[in-house]
Amino acid sequence: MRSAVIGVGNIGTLHASILSRCGLLCAVCDTDEKKLGVYKDLPVYTDYKKMIDEQKPDSVHICTPHYLHAEMTVYALNRGVNVLCEKPLCISYDQLESVLEAEKRSSAALGVCLQNRYNRETVFVKKYLEGRKTDFATGVVAWHRTAEYYASGEWRGKWATEGGGVLINQALHTLDLLGYLCGTPSYVCSTLGNLSLRGVIEVEDTATVATDRFTLFATNSALTDMPVEISIRTGRDLIKMMPGTVLVNGEAQDIGEEKFIPLGKECYGSGHGALIADFYDRLGKGEKFPIDGAEGASSVRMILAAYKSGGEKVKL
Repeated sequence: MRSAVIGVGNIGTLHASILSRCGLLCAVCDTDEKKLGVYKDLPVYTDYKKMIDEQKPDSVHICTPHYLHAEMTVYALNRGVNVLCEKPLCISYDQLESVLEAEKRSSAALGVCLQNRYNRETVFVKKYLEGRKTDFATGVVAWHRTAEYYASGEWRGKWATEGGGVLINQALHTLDLLGYLCGTPSYVCSTLGNLSLRGVIEVEDTATVATDRFTLFATNSALTDMPVEISIRTGRDLIKMMPGTVLVNGEAQDIGEEKFIPLGKECYGSGHGALIADFYDRLGKGEKFPIDGAEGASSVRMILAAYKSGGEKVKL
């Protein structure tokens, strides 16, 4: 198996590191030539199409700014190249339609990097909920992002290139887990605001999302990064999830030891290694990867509905 990475910024470097350790990395691509200097033993490119056409990798990992995900995914799938795309899968309904159509036509597999589904606390809760009906759930994401953070990439903080703010970037994983654990809601109702980055970004830094299955509060205006929390009520049980911890009715559960070393930023967690391992294991066995285009599209549809809402219910 030969794999290439498109985009070697923060998250792309993590993907390249994992692939390199596994002996799979065959080429990298980035429009910023300065980022390519560390890959001296590999073919490097500034044009992703040229890299795909010349190297003919079995798979590509797409780790570029949000607005580029769809076009790159479609290009690779149209050439029979497997794709593992970082979140979000895309940032508009038109892009979503084009990606899902390309996946349908292609002989190759599409995977979406929603790595928090592989965290040990998520695996435990998913199994615990088998045969149980969830009554309701809440999620809270309270993180700190500064003007300097948004200035670190020209694409950040803009509707056309990031596709939104805290919802589509920082809180997408939590929204995905709420849908994964509690089921996809029938509607979304949301309000958006800008509490600390007005004049710095076009998009929201704070959002409240209400559905018939869960609520989510997300903000980038906290004074420091707080642990993400998910609480789920099922019958008489109250389940609380935090990084590395699960409480059921206040009692800590044995969720097992960490199997993968966390890489990159602390907020990434340790799920990337497990997800990438599973992606390639299933490719090798000819099995379907569970987080395909349809699964990746679920959180995108909820987010696009939230951006459309304006305080009104939007059906999914």
